[in-house]
Amino acid sequence: MVALQGPRAVGKSTLVRELAEAAGADVVDLDDLPTRAAVNADPTLFAAAPAPVFIDEFQHVPEILDAIKAQLNRDLRPGRFILTGSTRYDSLPLAAQSLTGRLHLLTVWPFSQGEIDGRREVFAEQLMEDPLTLVSTQRSQTPRAQYIDRVVAGGFPIPLSRATATARGRWYDDYVQLVIDRDVVELSRIQQRQQLPPLFARLAGQTGQVLNVTSAASGVNMKTSTAENYLKLLEAVFLLYRLPAWGTTLRRRAVLSPKLHVLDSGLAAHLLGVSAAKLARLDATSLSEFGHLLETFCVGEIRKQLSWQQERFEVGHWRTHDDQEVDLVIERRDGTVAGVEVKAGTSVAGSDFRGLRALRDTLGDAFIGGVVLCLGERSYTYDDRLHVLPVDRLWTPAIA
Repeated sequence: MVALQGPRAVGKSTLVRELAEAAGADVVDLDDLPTRAAVNADPTLFAAAPAPVFIDEFQHVPEILDAIKAQLNRDLRPGRFILTGSTRYDSLPLAAQSLTGRLHLLTVWPFSQGEIDGRREVFAEQLMEDPLTLVSTQRSQTPRAQYIDRVVAGGFPIPLSRATATARGRWYDDYVQLVIDRDVVELSRIQQRQQLPPLFARLAGQTGQVLNVTSAASGVNMKTSTAENYLKLLEAVFLLYRLPAWGTTLRRRAVLSPKLHVLDSGLAAHLLGVSAAKLARLDATSLSEFGHLLETFCVGEIRKQLSWQQERFEVGHWRTHDDQEVDLVIERRDGTVAGVEVKAGTSVAGSDFRGLRALRDTLGDAFIGGVVLCLGERSYTYDDRLHVLPVDRLWTPAIA
């Protein structure tokens, strides 16, 4: 069976309806309360329907997975069940023990910039093959204001279609409330329900930074242990994710803490209360906020591209206590590694390569290459296996 997991409103239901229509089948929609009640009353009946069986938002009735398991015990033909869920599969206790080894899990992200523009993106593919192929004489035509607009817009389909920032803001407010009231509460009994939105806002303020749960908890008068539990719930419904520390055995002074990212940069900007006009200012606060949001945006775009590659990759960030850091480290299964650093300026200094240079020198031949993404126009090679690229190279193929 195949399960499509991902945040609400990214298009999972639309996709599964199109697949079902092509197969001449119906979709069992568990967001519909009468349908949910019927499935809850007799999950075996629905699991035994003629294949393929399409079930939308399966997390509402996790018992359906036991019924599916019983069907697969009798008939293991692939493609019999296609499910969608807006909660991480591994966060469901019943699911975790039901279908191990029989389930192919795919995460559906918000739209990538290439999907928005109708372009095929090859950045991640080229980065992991030979980063030098990303360098070209082609100059970027994207000004800073357009980068800001893309970061603030994010990739959720519905707010992208809204004509005004006010309309988008209302959608984000409703979206967060819906996810917390419906999905988070369904996952766990929450004793401090009213403190969850402000905790989420505090955590969102750390996007693109090393996670500090204690700081976020103290800001809403919550115990750190409670905040950690709530953070796991917010991750389970795809509002946040932790980018783990990578390569902690490479250097003894490596930081073990993960970085935190809001799943979508548009949602992050809304939670931070920043508009495109505010991010365009050149004061210290606006520059810092844009820097963190741009990192979340770039890391998210690369992770989207990695998700549709045939090969699986490990991702993380690398940071040492003496401030050598790489925002995103990508490792192939053969042990080769590439690194990405994100800078919100139009020029790159030698010090901006400090972390990538240390990573290269530590890994030797296992280091494929590293790139610094910036808002400048030019791409060029700075040093051995170290390159500078404009941010829009993420979705604009290099032309020799």
